[in-house]
Amino acid sequence: MRLAVVGASGRMGCAVVRLASAEGVAVACAIAITEVGRDAGELAGIGPIGVPIADDIAGVGQMRADVVIDFSSPSATLKLAPIAAAAGCALVSGTTGLGDDGRAALRLAADRIPVLWEPNMSVGVHLLSELVARAAAALALWDVEIVETHHRAKGDAPSGTALRLAEVAQSARSAATRLVHGRHGKTGERGSGEIGIHAVRGGDIVGDHAVHLLGPGERLELVHTATSRDVFAHGALRAARWIAGRPPGRYGLQDVLALRLGPIGQ
Repeated sequence: MRLAVVGASGRMGCAVVRLASAEGVAVACAIAITEVGRDAGELAGIGPIGVPIADDIAGVGQMRADVVIDFSSPSATLKLAPIAAAAGCALVSGTTGLGDDGRAALRLAADRIPVLWEPNMSVGVHLLSELVARAAAALALWDVEIVETHHRAKGDAPSGTALRLAEVAQSARSAATRLVHGRHGKTGERGSGEIGIHAVRGGDIVGDHAVHLLGPGERLELVHTATSRDVFAHGALRAARWIAGRPPGRYGLQDVLALRLGPIGQ
């Protein structure tokens, strides 16, 4: 499998390059807007691999990669999707903060290539979302609050994972709910149809997500803590190996892992 990496100079891009080499996956192309000209392997700390970082995203198509892993920015993903589609290159994206235009671009690309987009490539977070769905449905009258904590350099808030967990909780409940992003001032009594989302930023925290389900006299907390970015890179590489050669369409990490929990009681 020939791999292209978009966002190759960032934390996640470097992790993907490093782990791809360890797993015997050839990196054919590395794209970024910083560190242009540097060897992607040297930047990732594994020594030269003969792949200089380029700043032209069109290189994804020119290098005939089988799969592109994208940990970049919403604007870069928007440009990347049609280029990957035109090149017939499968796309695995973990870029967060995508707007409607970015998601629409991925949907259009999926008509021509296999596309997998997940705001979090962790196996543990995928299982967390399954547990949240079950708990939110079973505890339909309990309040739901989501708290996410990340490093001080993270550029979007709330995290894509927190938004995904909120969507999961909303989908699990038959009654209408609305998202409330933080609280300030005299907000009055908490509404029963609210799902609260709170973002904390500081230090070098890789990523913590906690879903609080609060009922009368008791509460349940579902928590995932990431201590290394390698878990996300491993997940993206696993997805890349799985998606190579698949037919066009939209895929998710649940398809890669084939991990779905049965109803409570089974």
